[in-house]
Amino acid sequence: MRRSRSRGLSMVELLVGTAVGLVVAAAAAGVVGTHQRELRRSLTEARLMHDLRTTSELVARDLRRAGHWSAAASGVHIEGDAAAPIANPHASIAPALAASSAVALSFSNGAGDGLAVDDSERFGFRLRAGAVELQLGAGNWQAINDPATLVVTTFRVEPRVDEISLASFCAAPCAAGSVVCPPTQLVRSFAVTLAGRSATDTALTRALHTSVRARNDAVRGSCEG
Repeated sequence: MRRSRSRGLSMVELLVGTAVGLVVAAAAAGVVGTHQRELRRSLTEARLMHDLRTTSELVARDLRRAGHWSAAASGVHIEGDAAAPIANPHASIAPALAASSAVALSFSNGAGDGLAVDDSERFGFRLRAGAVELQLGAGNWQAINDPATLVVTTFRVEPRVDEISLASFCAAPCAAGSVVCPPTQLVRSFAVTLAGRSATDTALTRALHTSVRARNDAVRGSCEG
């Protein structure tokens, strides 16, 4: 009876098999490494956009409240009342004409008597050392983004003003050549541009553009008579 002889792998076959296994393992490691890099980049991008949106929303929130006056009734003439109307002390918003990287505004927060701007009612924004800073009262500035995560490279606020004539509200027609009559309502809005880069991946940059309308319109001029 003939005995069968088992045959193992030769050295050449073992080397070829090992080489094929290493190639497959290297390819799998490359795929995993690429996936991890893309995942990290996606997470970094999401964090970057989140920080940009959060910063933009904080700027928009205060721009919408700019000019709010708790004592607005003091600016209205009441028939039979000898007291002259008082101008809104919070009406001024900077920038008023040209784009700027700094914003100055105020609004009533209940701290003062409403007839003047209290130090705690002064607010604003500015770009400094890669961070947008928020002003909370006179001389008190606080960064609202972390430069260790998001480095802000551009912060620009561009004002836009539309004028609406209020001549129909005047009881008498305006005199010819009058510089104050008819009064006009100033509808103010701001185009806000924010751009930044990731602090951990300098090649990753994003920009955000928003438009904000101030809710408290200013009135210029007055009716005559």
